[in-house]
Amino acid sequence: MASTSFKLHKGDLPAHATFSGAVAVDTETLGLKPARDRLCLVQLSQGDGRVHLVQLASPYDCPRLKAVLTDPSLLKIFHFGRFDIAVLRRYLGVETAPVYCTKIASRLARTYTDRHGLRDLAAELLQVDISKQQQSSDWGAETLTDQQLAYAASDVLHLHALKQRLDEMLVREGRAALAEAAFRFLPTRVALDLEGFEDVDIFAH
Repeated sequence: MASTSFKLHKGDLPAHATFSGAVAVDTETLGLKPARDRLCLVQLSQGDGRVHLVQLASPYDCPRLKAVLTDPSLLKIFHFGRFDIAVLRRYLGVETAPVYCTKIASRLARTYTDRHGLRDLAAELLQVDISKQQQSSDWGAETLTDQQLAYAASDVLHLHALKQRLDEMLVREGRAALAEAAFRFLPTRVALDLEGFEDVDIFAH
């Protein structure tokens, strides 16, 4: 991989930031409840070692970022997309699609373990150690620290490589089609979450 670099943008992506094929996406919020904890940062990477960090605040006027998230020709790669897609829908008013989730892929392909966190995936499949030291920090601060920005960037740097490894495992185990169906269902799962059904299995007896 090329050397890592990241750039912070306030309010929206710059006009020169373009993506093709697939873009890794992550979010940072003030907590883990989309209805309560506001969106503060969106990270995007083409998988080339460069990361765009978009710092956001209400009224979330970010047309270029929204265009990327809703571009039907651009696959958005998440880790635990269920949360990020919900946050993006709640605060930006967009339905992010099409999507891929490395956590779902891991649960379907790596049935030999119950460790499906991003750090666990990167360590096993890529031999990369991702620090989670800044995970619980104040992402709503007007000025983010260099440590926060480096942490945020690290969350999207390896998603393309993880997708490639997980795709190989899904094909090997005959579960690639099942994974694709789960990815297509994610926006519906998010809609259920935002309607208050996050802890309800609507398919249960």
